[in-house]
Amino acid sequence: MYFHSNVKWMTQWGSKYLSDQGYSAIEILRYYYGSNMYINTAQEISGIPASWPGSNLTIGSTGSKVRQMQEQLNRIARNYPAIPTITVDGIFGSATQNAVRKFQSVFGLPANGIVDFRTWYKISEIYVAVSRIAELT
Repeated sequence: MYFHSNVKWMTQWGSKYLSDQGYSAIEILRYYYGSNMYINTAQEISGIPASWPGSNLTIGSTGSKVRQMQEQLNRIARNYPAIPTITVDGIFGSATQNAVRKFQSVFGLPANGIVDFRTWYKISEIYVAVSRIAELT
């Protein structure tokens, strides 16, 4: 984005003042950053990684968080074939543990086969990168 030297920098209280005056969000942005600003909308937002489940996923874990992690690992495996694909069933078994271990090994994490906080977010980070859900197309 190109900024002119005479751009007014948006401030919290300045934007609140404009809002109190009846300015819409886009009008406030245009006030500060020029008339060529626009807001783009999407019909649907999908594929946004969910937050860490709050406890480690390991052998015997089940549920939607395990399923999500399995789906993401399978998508990552398309770009990193050293990571084995696994059955997406929401059950953390030995095959899932082996895929997690390989993922951890490939991405420089302790290869213990446990999806802790650090591993969860590394899976999310790599998933976003390989699936390009963070890009506008």
